[in-house]
Amino acid sequence: MTSSTKTGAGVIGALAAVAALAGVATAPTAQAATGCAVTYTTNDWPGGFTAAVTIQNLGSAINGWTLGFTFPDSGQKVDTGWSATFNQSGQNVTATNVDYNAAIATDASVSIGFNGSWSGSNPKPASFTLNGVTCTGSTTTPSPTPSLTPSPAASPTRSPSPSPSPTRSPSPSPSPTGGKPTVAADGTGMYRTVQAAIDAVASGNSSRKVITIKPGTYREIVTIPANKPYITLQGLGSSPADVVIVGNHYAGGNGGTFNSATAFVNGHDSALANLTISNDYVEDGSTVNQQAVALNLNADRAVLSNVRLLGDQDTFLINDSARTYVKSSYIEGTVDFIFGGGTAVLDDCDIYEKRSSGAPITAARTDAAKTYGFLVYRSRITGATGNTTQLGRPWGPNAQVLYRESSLGPTIKTAQPWTDMSGNSWKNARFFEYRNTGAGAAVNSNRPQMSDSQASGYTPQKYLAGSDGWNPIG
Repeated sequence: MTSSTKTGAGVIGALAAVAALAGVATAPTAQAATGCAVTYTTNDWPGGFTAAVTIQNLGSAINGWTLGFTFPDSGQKVDTGWSATFNQSGQNVTATNVDYNAAIATDASVSIGFNGSWSGSNPKPASFTLNGVTCTGSTTTPSPTPSLTPSPAASPTRSPSPSPSPTRSPSPSPSPTGGKPTVAADGTGMYRTVQAAIDAVASGNSSRKVITIKPGTYREIVTIPANKPYITLQGLGSSPADVVIVGNHYAGGNGGTFNSATAFVNGHDSALANLTISNDYVEDGSTVNQQAVALNLNADRAVLSNVRLLGDQDTFLINDSARTYVKSSYIEGTVDFIFGGGTAVLDDCDIYEKRSSGAPITAARTDAAKTYGFLVYRSRITGATGNTTQLGRPWGPNAQVLYRESSLGPTIKTAQPWTDMSGNSWKNARFFEYRNTGAGAAVNSNRPQMSDSQASGYTPQKYLAGSDGWNPIG
């Protein structure tokens, strides 16, 4: 990254579950059903699970539905959902249709699902109701044998990325067993492109709009405008590698770094889940400006869950107006590939420096008036080579970055993990570490450490709260 190209102005939590808890979704009028059956299947792993739910209408046709059930264990919780708006109060859960799957004809089915967490045990709900009518045909199926998380798959047109640590808890989404996806490149959905589905959302919408995307590669530039909040892009594959949105613009040929992105997410309370955003422009040394952004995020209160962000230089731009919670995701790049003046919490993520010569991971430009910039929390940092990668450098003089309770691999330059940038000294920036582990973790005069008392004020919740008390973590 060169400072000359980064001047000027200046994403389900806010997923379906968070939207519902925040009261932003409205349920359509529902008609009564005279019978129903539900198939509920889970794939469990320690502390978490994915639930696939198929609702079959055995009664008269309905247009607008709400499914209700009760978790047997108080430790069970819906974390993120798709193809429905989920709301949980104690052990009671409701799932309400989204626009595209409101109607269920007699004997027809719709499929929804969610990722959840549990403690103690993960028993199945004993019964379900559809529009208040008990589903007497309800069935549950056994859980498959728990398995470790699949590693993020290789980026398209690139050499494979290494597998992240198997300690990561995944959030894979099941493939749909019924219903029609919003977007499908093969013509089996409502739209063939992601942008066409976004364009169909009315401006100024005030409720959650879930755009489901069938597995495939979508080579397009995608923009969620500022006047279209509450949009969720939800991949329907078994992993985020199954749905790939990809472009290949770069700064030198497309009006600068900010304009080079594959996806521009500007509407507040946007969400991305179970998909990949990639910029597959390859740095080859023949151009002066080689920045090529995958995701340009302006949206406030954005949530990214089980997402892959793939690029080379400047992969993920978090602009000043943005607060974002990035959960159980994978980010790779070469130079300054997490950068900007916004506020971000990267929780349980895998971050990979792919360049053999290494480079800084972050380039924060936090305003002096902002307490919080970037928090890398309980994540894993790896790289192509040892002792070559820096934790970051200050794009702005008041940059704020904290690596907290994370595993730092041998790729980190242990003696000097922070460096200067554009006349800004890393020593004057707000760079800290706290209780990190791994071969790349160390304590020396070039590695400022937070005290326990300081760290109590730098939690994920405090980073994201802002003036409105936003808490997508639960």
